[in-house]
Amino acid sequence: MRERFERTPHTSVYLAVSRNPVVSHLVDCSRWGNNPLKLKIIIIWNLSELLKRTAVHGESNSVLIVGPRGAGKTMLLKGVLNELLEANSVKENLLQVHLTGLLQTDDKIALKEITRQLQLENVVGDKVFVMFSFSLYNVLYCFHPGDRSSSRPVLFVLEEFDLFAHHKNQTLLYNLFDVSQSAQTPVVVVGLTCRLDVLELLEKRVKSRFSHRQIHLLNAFDFNQYVEIFRHQLRLSKEFPDRRFAEEWNQNVQSMSRDKTVKDVLQKHFNSSKDFRSLHMLLMLALNHVTVSNPHIRPTDLLDASRTCTMDSKANILHGLSVLEFCLIIAMKDLNYIYDGEPFNFQMVYNEFQKFVQRKAHSVHNFEKPVVLKAFEHLHQLELIKPLEGPMVRAQKEYQLMKLLLDSSQVMDALHKYPQCPTDVRQWAVSSLE
Repeated sequence: MRERFERTPHTSVYLAVSRNPVVSHLVDCSRWGNNPLKLKIIIIWNLSELLKRTAVHGESNSVLIVGPRGAGKTMLLKGVLNELLEANSVKENLLQVHLTGLLQTDDKIALKEITRQLQLENVVGDKVFVMFSFSLYNVLYCFHPGDRSSSRPVLFVLEEFDLFAHHKNQTLLYNLFDVSQSAQTPVVVVGLTCRLDVLELLEKRVKSRFSHRQIHLLNAFDFNQYVEIFRHQLRLSKEFPDRRFAEEWNQNVQSMSRDKTVKDVLQKHFNSSKDFRSLHMLLMLALNHVTVSNPHIRPTDLLDASRTCTMDSKANILHGLSVLEFCLIIAMKDLNYIYDGEPFNFQMVYNEFQKFVQRKAHSVHNFEKPVVLKAFEHLHQLELIKPLEGPMVRAQKEYQLMKLLLDSSQVMDALHKYPQCPTDVRQWAVSSLE
């Protein structure tokens, strides 16, 4: 493959190769050497030493990694683990169990996942234990053949740690922290969460068994560093087969980062979210515009990608509605304005629609009530409106209280882009704002 591309001098041939390294570079964000904003050495060293004491010396411990989404919590843990697993002794002995509060919604599901990842389904099987702790201890005992020093260490990673605190009696957390303090199988529990008040969610007996070690991560970088990350993510390495094309690509990226349009796009994304994943998505969408005829990424590509990222999905749904359904949306918007955001029902919307139809100058057919009700139910299926929770839930369809999930600006923006919208409907929507 390398020889094939080295023989071809045309830039267009290198297009497929140029895109692949960039895309793979964006996807693989867990490599330490490729992160221009390297985490503080002291944080990496602390977590590395904590895991090493369990994996090498058989000490049990627990730690929480706290930070906003996209701050690098998972990247930090994966990076430390990758370096730790380079040692053969650690790679052969350390067992890993990865749980997430989004999937393991109760302790029974969590225990099944633990036994599956440890390949111990035959240990638990269909046995019914009186207490959850017996089940967990029975599983961990398989790696406790003799004394503590001869046991295989187990790493428990709990993603979305705060969701585990909502389990009944917090049994899983209690037993994991309890094992991490006992002289049995060496266990280290690493929790990842974005909630700063996570300790307040723990019961007293659970909190007393936690080591209270916390690692806090923050997206503490300014816009100039954000632009540097943008350049770094798109830059091709020196190992690229065609150095000439790599230089041209990198020069284009460098000059593009100084473009006003690009800076405005990056500033907008920086202000809304400092999450690296949103930046990666922006760059991935921009790279889709690169073709043989346009071998370099352009500012307009980034602008189009930004529009796609910030696209209002609910407003786009409005473009596919029928005229009748759009009229009902306008009627709901008017009711929101008249009653200051109070909930409404179908009968109120129907009456508002009838007022519009009965005007002299109109171009909308006067549909029968069952047809209008069907259109109203379709808006509910599209999740543009939702029923209000409460005693009125069991009311008749016509009188069930609903809430509009769109604001006035979204409706008006969609109206301006609506194809062949009747003039009377447009005037009705505008007149309600006056």
